[in-house]
Amino acid sequence: MKVAILMGSPNDASKMAPAAEMLDRFGVEHVTEVMSAHRTPAAVASFATGARDAGFAAVICGAGMAAHLAGVVAAHTTLPVIGVPLSGGLADGLDALLSTVQMPKGIPVATVAVNGSANAAVLVTEMLAVTDTELAARLDEFRAAGAR
Repeated sequence: MKVAILMGSPNDASKMAPAAEMLDRFGVEHVTEVMSAHRTPAAVASFATGARDAGFAAVICGAGMAAHLAGVVAAHTTLPVIGVPLSGGLADGLDALLSTVQMPKGIPVATVAVNGSANAAVLVTEMLAVTDTELAARLDEFRAAGAR
């Protein structure tokens, strides 16, 4: 199983890189893509709709300002979606945080802190470790070492 890391803009790459680094640390396969809920909505819907069949186990979505990416992905898949609100815009990430966390009943998006892509990757790893004892052991080692 692999994890998708999506971001709304190429400008978000530095804020989402810690997610890829953390998944690499745990040995979790991942793919990173840029797609916008506003500029390429059909591509986002198509990706999300086919994500399970493509072998993805979860999706991490990072976006700023209106931050609709995670919600649009969640609307089109039943895979776990973790939203990473990104800093910038008028409220320096607070607007993105509120957009990401305020989802309607039945369409959840797990949400981490502003620019918290590393924690999003740890959360996904914990989800995958429910049925993967080797991955669970790597998480135990990570925590024992101070979770850094």
